[in-house]
Amino acid sequence: MVKKIENIELEFLTLSDYQELKQMMIEAYTNMPDAYWKEHHIKSLISRFPEGQVVIKVNNQIAGCALSIIVDYRKFDERHTYKEITGNYSFRTHSPDGDVLYGIDVFIKAEFRGLRLGRRLYDYRKELCERLNLKGIAFGGRIPNYHKYSDEISPKEYIEKVRRKEIHDPVLNFQISNDFHPSKILKGYLEGDEASNEYAVLLEWDNIYYEKPSNKTAAKKTVVRLGLIQWQMRPYKNFDDLMQQAEYFVDAVSGYRSDFALFPEFFNAPLMAENNHLSEPEAIRELSKHTSSIVQKFSELAISYNINIITGSMPEIKDELLYNVGYLCKRDGTIERYEKLHVTPDEAKIWGMQGGHELRAFDTDCGKIGILICYDTEFPELSRLLADEGMDILFVPFLTDTQNGYSRVRHCAQARAIENECYVAIAGSVGNLPKVHNMDIQFAQSMVFTPCDFAFPTNGIKAEATPNTEMILIADVDIDLLRELNQFGSVRNLKDRRTDLFELKKR
Repeated sequence: MVKKIENIELEFLTLSDYQELKQMMIEAYTNMPDAYWKEHHIKSLISRFPEGQVVIKVNNQIAGCALSIIVDYRKFDERHTYKEITGNYSFRTHSPDGDVLYGIDVFIKAEFRGLRLGRRLYDYRKELCERLNLKGIAFGGRIPNYHKYSDEISPKEYIEKVRRKEIHDPVLNFQISNDFHPSKILKGYLEGDEASNEYAVLLEWDNIYYEKPSNKTAAKKTVVRLGLIQWQMRPYKNFDDLMQQAEYFVDAVSGYRSDFALFPEFFNAPLMAENNHLSEPEAIRELSKHTSSIVQKFSELAISYNINIITGSMPEIKDELLYNVGYLCKRDGTIERYEKLHVTPDEAKIWGMQGGHELRAFDTDCGKIGILICYDTEFPELSRLLADEGMDILFVPFLTDTQNGYSRVRHCAQARAIENECYVAIAGSVGNLPKVHNMDIQFAQSMVFTPCDFAFPTNGIKAEATPNTEMILIADVDIDLLRELNQFGSVRNLKDRRTDLFELKKR
């Protein structure tokens, strides 16, 4: 696996990529040395269907590729061969008016395996299928381990054993885990595929959003899925133990194809237990030594699980001063830093913590977001400045010990959603830490708030977790509804401001 990842980009394949792609295909198909696509094949695919040919580049190097065409599926026998579906490898079978996205090839370079890049390629295909309003995706999946069992069991039995996890087949297991269901066994599918005895499994994915074409136009909604982690404070043996639990939650919310994972403020506080013999200011500074390692690990998880992670917050020492900060670890490999601007009286008095200085919105692949840590959400000027920068979703990681403190965060966060015409997601910790000074008990109920208008829940609550229970909360928010609210809402908080009387600006 590549050691350091600076950037991950999904791009359309171009002919200038061919030589690098050729070497990658040769390495991927060692059992079929002459099976790689020639330059004229790639040129034909790009000219016929450029959107269907994509590559993933890691540090500007091609790490994976997916090739596909659109076919009129009714024209093909259900037991077709690879040669037939591709029109004898000419791709003349591609039809812009077809109804199924057919996968021609997918491969990942060996050194980049383990980063779940294949899932990104399949997610792109699913999104493309939905955007083009196609019925679904189909392709013939190889079963490269079948030759080991062909003398004993039939292809049908082999597939059943793979599904029951009695046999490991890396290709088929991967397809099934990505929501593709086996439909038929295709005999003589790919010439020369001796590892599969030339058998393949017809795998399909159905687009549940497919609508029969009509003359009516419809605007596509932009839906973002949020994954909130209501974290249980409990003792952890060490750093690795803590991050194992964090990865468990990242895995859980990414399994639901969430776009964001939100952790609470000071979720790493249990690690202070090993320094409970020190004074509170010394213990929190020892905790800050873990921050860079946590950020690095979260960045790796964001890439590996294809999800944007908001790390909650952690103590960090900068220029010998102690701050409460967090990081936005994007799934493209970039990292952004945010600060708690207003520290609580307790943070200043017990720990000697300083307030930060920078406030800004962040661009993501799901639009512009803002992040305010706990107490900061109780100052309406901050979120209004972020709204002026185009923020659609405000994330609030928090930590409150009593229900009184929680109520302040909750009600202020809900007010921010209404007055700024945005979504607000808050996530906190529950449980207790009897062996950590100044971090005894926690109360939380993670929630997603909306504006209050006809397109939203009447009470302004999109989703809510069970109070004081460790769990995840998944919620979809429709960004286009905010655009409609801004233009046609019953009230228009952003448009109706009396800027002739007052002005709000950053220094």
